[in-house]
Amino acid sequence: MEEKEIDIIEKINALLLLKKYSEIRDLLIEMNPVDIANLFSELPMNRLPVLFRLLPKELGADTFVEMEPETQEHLIKGFSDNELKEVLEEIYLDDTVDLLEEMPANVVKRILINSEPETRKQINEILKYPEDSAGSLMTTEYVSLRRDMTAYEALKRIRRTGIDKETIYTCYVTKSNRKLIGIVTARSLLLAEEDALIDDIMNDKPISVNTHTDKEDVADIIQKYDLIALPVVDDENRLVGIVTIDDAIDVIKEEATEDIEKMAGMLPSDKPYLRTGVFETWKARIPWLLFLMLSALFTQLIITHFEATLTLFSLSAFIPMITGTAGNSGSQSSVAVIRALSLGEIEFKNTFRILFKEVRVAFFCGLTLAVANMIKALIQGAIQGNFVFSTSLVVSITILITVIIAKIVGSLLPILAEKIGFDPAVMASPLITTVLDSVSLLVFATIAVLLLY
Repeated sequence: MEEKEIDIIEKINALLLLKKYSEIRDLLIEMNPVDIANLFSELPMNRLPVLFRLLPKELGADTFVEMEPETQEHLIKGFSDNELKEVLEEIYLDDTVDLLEEMPANVVKRILINSEPETRKQINEILKYPEDSAGSLMTTEYVSLRRDMTAYEALKRIRRTGIDKETIYTCYVTKSNRKLIGIVTARSLLLAEEDALIDDIMNDKPISVNTHTDKEDVADIIQKYDLIALPVVDDENRLVGIVTIDDAIDVIKEEATEDIEKMAGMLPSDKPYLRTGVFETWKARIPWLLFLMLSALFTQLIITHFEATLTLFSLSAFIPMITGTAGNSGSQSSVAVIRALSLGEIEFKNTFRILFKEVRVAFFCGLTLAVANMIKALIQGAIQGNFVFSTSLVVSITILITVIIAKIVGSLLPILAEKIGFDPAVMASPLITTVLDSVSLLVFATIAVLLLY
């Protein structure tokens, strides 16, 4: 695919030099909007307005939605008012809202001026909802039906109004006051007798969410019930919009990216890696690096305090192995628990069951590692002739205890974080490792003092 894209770029550049625009148009209209948008991102910005104007109106609008915000902004600035109106008329309302959220104020003002009055009103309504809510994610472009319609009448209505709707595969049955009373699929309508009433074929127990439902919960519901679209209602159960599966996928992708960045000790970013500047990347990474570096002060103090003991019994060489084992053990548990929390598999009420399981797992893991360490020490001692049983025993006992502590800490911190309102992903590898470095060293030094003096 990469080689094919390079060939197309070279071909387009050559055709542009020869001003063979009809051939470029024929080449582009055979492509998917997503592929065209990716292609445009690889071409010089000054050539994009010419290429965009070659696209048919509908294909141009679909391509515009898939572009990066920087490319969209560049094109908008080059559009005439009529061209901007044509694009805005073709794209769905939720895509327009997403566009407004990404654009600078002067571009937003121009978009609103060139939008229809009814569209502006709907945009303003959506923008009133909290950023992470279902209301901010929804579109108001859906097919509504009445319960007293026949299947034939419903299909006629879909044909007449469906062209402007985000989806026609799921239709919503409402009363005169827009209260949601059921849903009916296009499949049900096509398979029903023409005179069958909507009231008889609809599902009168529709799954819906409130306008203030968190968008992560919305995505989870769509995923759980395999929905194409999810109706959004207000506090009085009036249908105000729908969230479609493509928006749910975007939410899942955004949240997964955010969790990965938090787990790596970075502030979340909404820009692609190559489009994020050096200064922005520095700002995202340095807070956690500073915090973790200063947190290591506790590790330094412990080493300083027990320096004599560690040096006297030649224990310093084991510090990297012990801290590394503790960090790895804690990370395993924290990642497993964070995943389970994000998927809704566990809750705070399951804390004791989780800890009981992790303690048992930790015991078997720690015992295995402790025995393996003792065997390693015996082999190494036999080869080098310097086996010291007491030292090996200290290290093995330390490994067993630190693995148990590490898995308790690794599983407990994400649960507590979610309980008090923090993102569990924050309690991942960097923070867990820093905490366990200090804990494992303290355990190591304490056991050394108790057994060797």
